[in-house]
Amino acid sequence: MREKTELQTALTKKGSAFKKYRALVTGKGGLFSLFKYEIVTFLLGGMNGALGIFSRKIFYRLLFKKMGKGVILGKHLTIRHPEKILLGNNVIIDDYCVLDAKGDEKSGISLADKVIISRNTILSCKGGKIEVGENTNIGTCCLIHSESSVKLGRNILIAAYTYLVGGGNHDFLRIDIPIIAQPSVNLGGIVIQDNVWLGARVTVLDGVTVGSGTVVGAAALVNKNLPEFVVAAGVPARVIKRR
Repeated sequence: MREKTELQTALTKKGSAFKKYRALVTGKGGLFSLFKYEIVTFLLGGMNGALGIFSRKIFYRLLFKKMGKGVILGKHLTIRHPEKILLGNNVIIDDYCVLDAKGDEKSGISLADKVIISRNTILSCKGGKIEVGENTNIGTCCLIHSESSVKLGRNILIAAYTYLVGGGNHDFLRIDIPIIAQPSVNLGGIVIQDNVWLGARVTVLDGVTVGSGTVVGAAALVNKNLPEFVVAAGVPARVIKRR
């Protein structure tokens, strides 16, 4: 009986600590990929001021699958499986963010041009993918987690402490085995269409699509699809009016 998550299984299976660390940080890349990652992040990851921003702008492109022009990277970023991360032009990622593209799938994290990721925000894949469209702004301390797919359109505003979870819910129908041992349930991921505004502390659950131009009020729980050009709020979220 499996009583561990996929990550727990990977970290507790037989093998050296070095191999487990390499699998967690750089995936299937060889020793050179790990050495390059260690040198670049150790020397430049915590460097302050303009020198740090300038240095990361030059040398972090050695890590990512793609890094466009004019990218600004803050200090103390946590980056995992960087060979599956694509950054467009003029992307800004503030201090202490996490970009975690781990998983056996080839897809990972893709940020289009002029995306802004604010401080302490986490983008985490667990075999899924995260796509963020052009000119989207994600506020501080947000969590976007994908075990299937999270797709954000263009010109989206996401306020602080917002939580988007695409997949990864646990089945809990059986009572003879622990919930942690029961299979994950994926409902198809999350789609946030263009020009949406999600207020502070909004939670969007798996299987939901939020239509273009919609506004979701602070602290709402979105567990069903929302149409285009409406204002929604509440727990669970319901349509209050049309825009």
